[in-house]
Amino acid sequence: MFSKTKIETSMKDICAKIQEADAIVIGAGAGLSTAAGYEYAGERFNRYFSDFEEKYGIHDMYSGGFYPYDTLEEYWAWWSRQVYYNRYVDHLDLYQKLFQLVKDKDYFVLTTNVDHCFQKANFDKQRLFYTQGDYGLWQCSKPCHNKTYDNEEQVRNMVKQQSNMKIPTELVPYCPICGAPMNMNLRCDDSFVQDEGWYKAEQRYEDFIRRSKNMNVVFLELGVGGNTPVIIKYPFWRMTEENENSTYCCINLSEIYIPRQIKEQSICIESDIGDVLKRMV
Repeated sequence: MFSKTKIETSMKDICAKIQEADAIVIGAGAGLSTAAGYEYAGERFNRYFSDFEEKYGIHDMYSGGFYPYDTLEEYWAWWSRQVYYNRYVDHLDLYQKLFQLVKDKDYFVLTTNVDHCFQKANFDKQRLFYTQGDYGLWQCSKPCHNKTYDNEEQVRNMVKQQSNMKIPTELVPYCPICGAPMNMNLRCDDSFVQDEGWYKAEQRYEDFIRRSKNMNVVFLELGVGGNTPVIIKYPFWRMTEENENSTYCCINLSEIYIPRQIKEQSICIESDIGDVLKRMV
């Protein structure tokens, strides 16, 4: 953990870099949402999933999504709860503070998070790229076509009507094209659907990176761990090294590492993201 003096100095340095920047690229991982209140284990898990824990021995929301439930009624009882509490119940204070920090700048957000918090916290939809999916979308489980479907109304009904860890059979969703069971639009295998909206967001992100090349750019990495470093962390390192006018800024509770090649272009804070962003704003 960094010293208080080091954190204060680094916070001032990052704020100064943001103010001076021509463009800001925000890379957000699970640590940001955890800091915002979306913990997947502990007290919050017990509050919403104690019945599943008692019956199946599941101890966190992440593992519960991969459990081989016997029926679709049980599967959707789990997933409707997970989606409801992580997509439709808001903990936006931290995201709103981040928005205050960058709202007057030319920014773009690249995130592996699937909880949709950026858009709900007033970030411009045209400046967001959700690479790993969205809790608010379903897709065909095969998949037989590249289209996704909003699920809010159905999820709310599932949560309201479920009993004994099962939803009513008539609420189980099926693909309107081929009749196969629907699935979450989350990247966990090669069946993940990248729909038209996904490709448009990817193009906007690539255009933003191309336009800002060689400009004064801040790559602001928040809560990115080691699970999928090829999406945010490694590209941020590479782009920082390629652009001598850029700065790599990383805030993370525990996973701080700076490659030797960009050490002089980097500002890192090893501390709680929530505390740091609140103090910066």
